[in-house]
Amino acid sequence: MPPIHERATTPGRPVFDAHLHIVDPRFPLIANDGYLPPAFTVGQYRERVSGLDVRGGAVVSGSFQGFDQEYLRDALAALGPSFVGVTQVPASVTDEEIVGLDAAGVRAVRFNVRRGGSATLDQLDRLARRVHYVAGWHTELYIDARDLPDLATALAALPAVSIDHLGLHRDGLPHLLALVERGVKVKATGFGRVDLDPAEAMTAVLKTDPTALMVGTDLPSTRARRPFADDDLALVARTVGEGHLDAVLWDNAAAFYRIPGTAANR
Repeated sequence: MPPIHERATTPGRPVFDAHLHIVDPRFPLIANDGYLPPAFTVGQYRERVSGLDVRGGAVVSGSFQGFDQEYLRDALAALGPSFVGVTQVPASVTDEEIVGLDAAGVRAVRFNVRRGGSATLDQLDRLARRVHYVAGWHTELYIDARDLPDLATALAALPAVSIDHLGLHRDGLPHLLALVERGVKVKATGFGRVDLDPAEAMTAVLKTDPTALMVGTDLPSTRARRPFADDDLALVARTVGEGHLDAVLWDNAAAFYRIPGTAANR
């Protein structure tokens, strides 16, 4: 039998990519602090992950996409029903717009605390509860975990929440784990942008709640110190071990994003 790290990145071990970006210049892009990302289309994404057995994933809106939904609708239609969307919507979004986005495959609202481009934190509680009530969406945050104490009570009270990129900083790990104890999920993503030991953080999350950890590529890794590498999945596999590997690669995220019929895809 081949080693775990080989099997984790070869066909037959399905991966749900819980965090990816599509950058399509056919649709509006907004410079963030003067930065506009290069194109990373659906075709480029498929080519990049062609050897990783990615069978589903979550397309996440970035700061440079603001509240535009057309790029996301287009990407989800091209990628197929095992891919879902994580979008940014203004507090003024209507129930009808939420329902329409849900029909297109959107499953979560994002608050980009790190880069902006999303609704603001003073709108977090009301908007997060409304999208969950209307369409069952959960809430995702791109945030430095050192800033979590100010939000901990509010986040723990929401129906469902996830935190991007392992919370970014080692000093925030205790705050992140305190929320994991209260049901918050964590994305093992963006290893090239974090200021922590990914293996140490993943182990701590796994020990706190084995259902909390979800893996993703963070492609195309905009503004990261280094882009995603296939070895990042190998590190995940070595860290979580055989007993948790299927859950971290697929099951946890597929359940969180409510992917229908996932058992049949395994």
